[in-house]
Amino acid sequence: MKRKKAIIVGSGIAGIATAIRLQNQEIDAHVYEINDSPGGKLTEIHIDGYRFDCGPSLFTMPQFVEELFEVSGKNSNEYFQYIKKENVCNYFYEDGTRFVACADQNKFAKKASEVFDVSESKILKYFQKSKQKYDLTSSLFLEKSLHKLSTYLSWDTIKAIIRINSLDINKSLDQVNKKEYKDPKMVQFFNRFATYNGSSPYLTPGIMSMIPHLEQYYGTFFPKGGMYSITMSLYQLALDLGVTFHFKSKIDQILVKHKKAEGVLVNGEQILADMIISNMDIVPTYRKLLVDQKAPGKVIKQPRSSSALIFYWGIKKKFSELDLHNIFFSEDYKGEFNYIFNKKNVSDDPTVYINITAKNEENDAPKGCENWFVMINVPGNQGQDWAHIIKKSRENILKKLSRILQADIKSLIETEEILDPITIENNTQSYQGSLYGASSNNSFAAFLRHPNFSRKIQNLYFCGGSVHPGGGIPLCLLSGKIVSELIQKDYNHK
Repeated sequence: MKRKKAIIVGSGIAGIATAIRLQNQEIDAHVYEINDSPGGKLTEIHIDGYRFDCGPSLFTMPQFVEELFEVSGKNSNEYFQYIKKENVCNYFYEDGTRFVACADQNKFAKKASEVFDVSESKILKYFQKSKQKYDLTSSLFLEKSLHKLSTYLSWDTIKAIIRINSLDINKSLDQVNKKEYKDPKMVQFFNRFATYNGSSPYLTPGIMSMIPHLEQYYGTFFPKGGMYSITMSLYQLALDLGVTFHFKSKIDQILVKHKKAEGVLVNGEQILADMIISNMDIVPTYRKLLVDQKAPGKVIKQPRSSSALIFYWGIKKKFSELDLHNIFFSEDYKGEFNYIFNKKNVSDDPTVYINITAKNEENDAPKGCENWFVMINVPGNQGQDWAHIIKKSRENILKKLSRILQADIKSLIETEEILDPITIENNTQSYQGSLYGASSNNSFAAFLRHPNFSRKIQNLYFCGGSVHPGGGIPLCLLSGKIVSELIQKDYNHK
C-alpha cells in the first residue's frame, strides 16, 4: 500500500514534533519553511563572541521532549542532554528584598517564610492546590482536543465538572492569590505566572494558579547547548526518521477542492498531499493561505496575548548575584498590565526578566563576560511608535537594573541586538507579534482557541502556540501529539 503524504507548513517546535509523530505512523512528512533554518521562535543568534537563545528561555517538563525519542525508538541521550536547576529564579524587589526560589518545594517554603510574611504550611498548601488543579484538568485541557465530543465522555471530565468550584474559573488569578496571601510581595510573586501564557493576572482565571505546580513539582531545567539545542535535537531526530525539510520555501496557498485540503501552492507549483497541517499562526493561516475560505470570525478576533521587547546584551562583567533566570519586579504591577492590555503601551516601570545561559554554558560568552537576554512584556503590534517605545524602555530598564545591581549597566554593554513585536511578526508570522496566540484573559479562553482540526475542510489540521492547547514549548509539543492522534483516528476510519 502506498504511504500517505503530509505537508506541514512551518518548522516551529510543534511542526517538527508533528512531523516526527506522523513519520512514526508511516506517513511521509514534508515540512515547508520560509526561513533557511528550523525552529520558529526557538532559534539562536551569535554576535561578537556571544551566543543568545532568541525565543523561549524557560525549559520545563522535559518528558514531552523525551517522549518523541521514545516513540521513535531512539535514545534521547544521544541527541539531547539537560540538567535540573537547584534554583529556579532569583527575584529582586524595588525595596531591596531579594528572594532565591528553590526548585525543592520544602526548601522554597522555608526560604519564603524567612523573606516574606507567610508560613511554610500556607505555601505548601498552595502548591498542593496547584497540583490538584493540574491533575484535574490536564487530560481535558492539555492532552486531548477540546473540540471533540469524545473528550467529554470520560471519567476525567466528570471528575473535573464535579469539582469545578475548586478550579477558581470565576475568579481572577490575582483574586485567588490575594485570598491566599496577605504579603503583597507573595501575591506579586504568584501573579507573575500569568505571563507564562501572555496574560494579565488581573484578568486571567484563577485556574492558572496551577502553573506554579509545573515549576515546583516537575522542576526547571537547562538543556546543554542552550534552548536552541531542543530545536536541533528534534530536527536531527526528524531527519533520521526520514522527514523531508524544504527551507526557503514560502507556501502561498493551501489548496482546497470540494471542501477537502489536497495540497499547497509553492512558487506557483502545486504540490499535492493527503493531509495539510499548518504550524503557522492561525490568523495568517486564514488570511494568507486560505483566502478563499470563510474564517471562523469569533476565534480569529480573540484579543492576542502580550508580545515581548528583548535586548540581547553582551555584558563585559560577571554578576555573582544573578543566575540563569532573574526577575526585577515592577513596583506597580497592576499598572504595568493596564498599560499592556488596555493602553497598548509600556509603563515606565516594567518588570524586567534577564536570562543568562553563560551561567551554565560558559562558551556562550567571552571569558569574564555574560550574555544577557533582557526582556519585558509589551503589547502586540497595533501600529504603535515602536522606535519611541524601544528608546524609552531601554532607558528605563537601564536605570532600574543599574539602581538595583549598583552598577553602571550601560557602560558594560559591548554588543546589542533588539527584538520587538514587529520583528517577531515578520520573522515568525505571529499575528501582531503575539507570543502565545490568543490571550487567556477570560474564563472561556481555552474553549475559544482554534481547534487542532478544521470543522469545514477535511484533511486540514493545525498545531502550534496559536491553537489548542496554547503557547510555550510543552503545550506546542502536546499540540503535535493531539494532531497526530486525530490523524491516526481519522485515517483508520477511511
